[in-house]
Amino acid sequence: LPASAANAEVVLEKTLWMPYGRNTTVVRYRLLSGPEIVLHARAFLSGRDYHHTHRFNPDFHPTIERREPDSPCFTMQPYPGLPAFSFAFDGEFHAAGAWYYAFEHAIEQERGLDFQEDAYCPGAFVWQLAPGQEATLAVGLELDDLPALRATRESEIARRAQLSVPFADFTASDANAAGRLARAADQFIVQRKDGLHTVLAGYHWFSDWGRDTMIALPGLCLSTQRFAEARSILLSFAQAASEGMIPNRFPDAGEIPDYNTIDATLWFFHAVAQYLERSGDGETVDKVLYPVLRECIQWHIKGTRFGIMADPEDGLLRGGDDRTQLTWMDAKVGDVCFTPRAGKPVEIQALWFNALKTTMVLADRVGDRATKVLCGEWSRRAKANFATQFWNEAGYCFDWVDGEERNAQIRPNQIFVVSLPHRLLSREQEARIVATVERELLTPFGLRSLSPNDAQYRGIYIGDQWQRDSGYHQGTVWGWLLGPFLSAYLRVNRSSARSKIQVRQWMKPMLGHLDQAGIGSISEIFDGDEPHTPRGCIAQAWSVAETLRVLGDELN
Repeated sequence: LPASAANAEVVLEKTLWMPYGRNTTVVRYRLLSGPEIVLHARAFLSGRDYHHTHRFNPDFHPTIERREPDSPCFTMQPYPGLPAFSFAFDGEFHAAGAWYYAFEHAIEQERGLDFQEDAYCPGAFVWQLAPGQEATLAVGLELDDLPALRATRESEIARRAQLSVPFADFTASDANAAGRLARAADQFIVQRKDGLHTVLAGYHWFSDWGRDTMIALPGLCLSTQRFAEARSILLSFAQAASEGMIPNRFPDAGEIPDYNTIDATLWFFHAVAQYLERSGDGETVDKVLYPVLRECIQWHIKGTRFGIMADPEDGLLRGGDDRTQLTWMDAKVGDVCFTPRAGKPVEIQALWFNALKTTMVLADRVGDRATKVLCGEWSRRAKANFATQFWNEAGYCFDWVDGEERNAQIRPNQIFVVSLPHRLLSREQEARIVATVERELLTPFGLRSLSPNDAQYRGIYIGDQWQRDSGYHQGTVWGWLLGPFLSAYLRVNRSSARSKIQVRQWMKPMLGHLDQAGIGSISEIFDGDEPHTPRGCIAQAWSVAETLRVLGDELN
């Protein structure tokens, strides 16, 4: 401000957006009111990945390369091997390179991680602004000219406005929530370098995980009728299938995928079945995806990695040992698995049974009688033995079975026995499972991972990595589990009008959470204890997807 206006009130608006499909961020400043000002903006740079912090070091390259002398655009490449990025701006740039030290990240400190960071500032971007004037700064790997970048704001607003859940009979409140969830869902669907799509599991630090992707796909892509992206995602993982398994994770740097999962492949069957039902794309399923599913069944019957194999005695699926973490309850530090579930976990049996039944249906579609008969035999065997192995007369399912050992902890995994399409138990048993889960595990933001009446229950998710990971599945609330619980509740109540009213009531806190934590999205986890503080990723794909799926599919 000029000295004569030192006490004047200034209203400066900042707008930030990212053009769709581009590694570009645009920032616009607009002076809404007040005297003429000089605006200085500084960029702080690192050149690191999202798992680490950055320190001053002599290998950092501070060189600025201008396209032309005095050009309002320059490029920097902090480290060899990293992509160069460019700045474009409509003001002046005052070069004055300097390091700034010891920025502190409060949440990293709370999580017991390295929380101090150094960053390099190449200088200041400077504009003189009168009321009503704008200043624009863009940063990206490939930049258009500034007028074209400014225009992307309106096109991005228009694109987001079209994202919705296509149901005409929504109430105004539901339509608003569904639109917000559809826009949240859009942020997780990304495109690989090979042109195929995948799902980023959560922001800020999860990459694309097979399990998360297949669980989230129905809500992210099918409820929103984004069938092309759904097809692309399924093809992406099908191409990476190996020894009857889809990857658990694609590493960030493009190394060989990790296959340490027993459930990602089984969720793949469910996603394919839902895709066929919603899209009607029989050609892709019959000709491309079904052969992959058939091979997966064959590998699971004869045995694949990590001891994953169908038991010929009872038809149920087993796998793993005390040193492996194969289910979604997969927290591990070093060689320590905090919730080892070796043997036969309950949700794996539900998923395995559904995979067999799904393959039977698809085999019949394509005239593959041998596979239909094979899956029929194994599914009948599994169903005949499931209740004997897993039903606890206290009114719920054991969490896992390993030989004569049965784990009686009350966990949410049993809810999938009720929520998945094909039934393993009687309606009375299903109703008792839902009642037990509601009584012991239900919170306003999802299901606890362990009953608070259990001696191992941990109600607060906080501390260093060991403290957090050891409590990750010992009572922490998982937002995505609200979806299968609500589906199961509606199922045992035959989707009555009264049950739908109850479900809407249960969903209100989660929809209200869209205005908390990561604004416009849903967190990964919450404390098991009240007030159920949000923790973990501020935006999680399956949390958004399952909320959207219930709102869009189950209540309409």
